[in-house]
Amino acid sequence: MKRFAAALLGATMLTLSPAQARDRWTEAQADAWYARQPWLVGANYTPASAINQFEMWQAETWDPKRIDYELNLAQGIGMNTMRVFLHDQLWTQDPEGFKRRIDEFLQIAARHKIKPLFVLFDSCWDPNPKLGPQHPPIPGVHNSGWVQGPGMAGLRDKSRYPAYKAYVQGVIAAFGRDDRVLGWDVWNEPDNGADQYPGQDGKEPLVRALLAQVFDWARDADPMQPITSGVWIGQDWTPGGKGSAMEKLQLGQSDVITFHDYSWPETFEGRIRQLLPYKRPILCTEYMARGNGSTFDGSLPIAKRYNVGMMNWGFVDGKTQTRLPWDSWQKPYVMAEPTIWFHEVFRADGSPYRTAETDLIRRLATSPRGVVPDTAAAMSPMPPRRRR
Repeated sequence: MKRFAAALLGATMLTLSPAQARDRWTEAQADAWYARQPWLVGANYTPASAINQFEMWQAETWDPKRIDYELNLAQGIGMNTMRVFLHDQLWTQDPEGFKRRIDEFLQIAARHKIKPLFVLFDSCWDPNPKLGPQHPPIPGVHNSGWVQGPGMAGLRDKSRYPAYKAYVQGVIAAFGRDDRVLGWDVWNEPDNGADQYPGQDGKEPLVRALLAQVFDWARDADPMQPITSGVWIGQDWTPGGKGSAMEKLQLGQSDVITFHDYSWPETFEGRIRQLLPYKRPILCTEYMARGNGSTFDGSLPIAKRYNVGMMNWGFVDGKTQTRLPWDSWQKPYVMAEPTIWFHEVFRADGSPYRTAETDLIRRLATSPRGVVPDTAAAMSPMPPRRRR
């Protein structure tokens, strides 16, 4: 609790001292931060007992025992980070309680030598988030309860924007000087249309304008950790390339470069090569969809050679049901399981889905930075060294 009190004192000082707001990190600052980290490997994390961000964090469904159990599994295979989603409504409902639960999560994670990357907003899945009890998983459907933040009503109602600023700056002020936190992913897939849900006309321009403000708000809070938002969909992420306005905003404002890729190893490596010219640390914050060609053995060795941090989607099979593929939204897997699991590393009982995968993660995580053991080598050329 002493660490939490210090964090709250830091929050007060940050509120009183806006002149301390920092610029985007220089390449040298970003490299210096990355040099202090181990090779980052982890997962996008929601406990098996939660269907979404609300069930993970609300007081009524907060499950620290399950979180401790699952993060122990992560530590056991060498994982040292987790990407974890927050939500603005949790802050608006109960900021002090939310901060206490974040602090408890950080205590648990620190015991297992794991530093989370926190996600503040999200454009994926249900655009109508509502606090309180969440519906049960839809049988046979991938991620059937995940919610956007702030959601469409919140995007369209600009009178709510001061509350979003209070959320961003309140959370970062409380934990932006906390060495248990890896960084701040301010918006997940901001230009994701979540097209399976109707009624989202005009979403992208609203998100893009708000994201620009969110970067400013986060930077005004002056965290010691990096600020980022990951590109995920376009074909050209190179500096000066033909990327979208959203991608240029994300890449131009991020302290460290983050991206998503659920493709075959050749495409994954091509993405990394597009991002190397930014001369900043690179983290892949979503990958691994077995049925889509993205696998641990295909992507992880390539990333290790390039010194790219890696966070796969899914960890322990549970209420998100992301062992099921994306196409389950069109054809629910009610009568039979998919031939192979799409995401997830462990079964609900803690046994690995594939022991060869957990062994591979452990071997790569425990080998020196940049070194790929012969038993984990992938069929890819040695990359050029990124300037540090």
